[in-house]
Amino acid sequence: MESPLASAEGSDASLTAIYRRMMLIRKMEERLGEIQKTGALPGPVHLYIGQEAVAAGFCAHLTDRDWIASTHRGHGHFLAKGGDPKLMAAELYGRVGGICKGKGGSMHVADFSKGIIGANGIVGGGISLTTGAALAAQLDGQGDVAVAFFGDGAANQGVMSEALNLGALWQLPLILVCENNGFSEFSPTDTVTAGSIAERAQPYGVPSLQIDGNDIKAVLQAADEAISRARAGNGPTLIEARTYRLRGHVEYEVTFLSKGYREQAEVDLWIGRDPITRTQGYLVEQGITPAEIESIETEIIAEVDAAFEFAENSAWPDTSAALEDIFA
Repeated sequence: MESPLASAEGSDASLTAIYRRMMLIRKMEERLGEIQKTGALPGPVHLYIGQEAVAAGFCAHLTDRDWIASTHRGHGHFLAKGGDPKLMAAELYGRVGGICKGKGGSMHVADFSKGIIGANGIVGGGISLTTGAALAAQLDGQGDVAVAFFGDGAANQGVMSEALNLGALWQLPLILVCENNGFSEFSPTDTVTAGSIAERAQPYGVPSLQIDGNDIKAVLQAADEAISRARAGNGPTLIEARTYRLRGHVEYEVTFLSKGYREQAEVDLWIGRDPITRTQGYLVEQGITPAEIESIETEIIAEVDAAFEFAENSAWPDTSAALEDIFA
């Protein structure tokens, strides 16, 4: 099935569709931030606010047959790949109507019917899964690809080097997307990560580049080139997307941190680079009116309202289901 976002690449319609997906991510995450404060969620949430262009830009080029794996900050990737917001909301509430029947929660949303292998609470855990999916896609011979989204902290895990090595040797249809948001949890990236992440692909002969992850046009172009290369059988690509999370590492971090770990001036600087606002600017340049943009937001808010109403009305799993859907 072709991605509805990829069907009219470069047209006003496609950019509008991509913007809608970005706005859906933003509004779902903002609502989760509000709900987290009420204690209604059974676990923590790590919000994707500020990074929407990366997920939306790459997934715009993917179909349901293509695979993605994600991180503990995975709601944005799930929604960008076409995951159902109602089923995601119910999953975060731990309800039986959730995409994983309430057993996965925030850090493990998955939908194999959409090519979403799943979010992952293990740092870098999705990289190896996606490498395996890329091998499976290569063996199928249908031109499908696999995309691993991971953070700058995960780039320091050995599995990234292993994926680059195997990807290069076997010319796997693998795209490694590092979302460098400036922090590994609470540590600034430059205090824990040496050198350029993008340049780590060079010893393996894998093409790589660093892009502005908050510029949807830059993301779309890089994604198109990398995914087209992979579909043609020309192997993997590593892309470092420089972005920024506008919220904390985890929503309730103020309850256990004695002091902040970043200056408000830095946050304000990145608010000025907000991918939502920048994409709105591109839409206006293409003739979309502010009223039309506002109408999109109104429609998305209604969709978010419906998603959380569904979640709140979904039943809790029965205790008898505790041992179902497990390996042993």
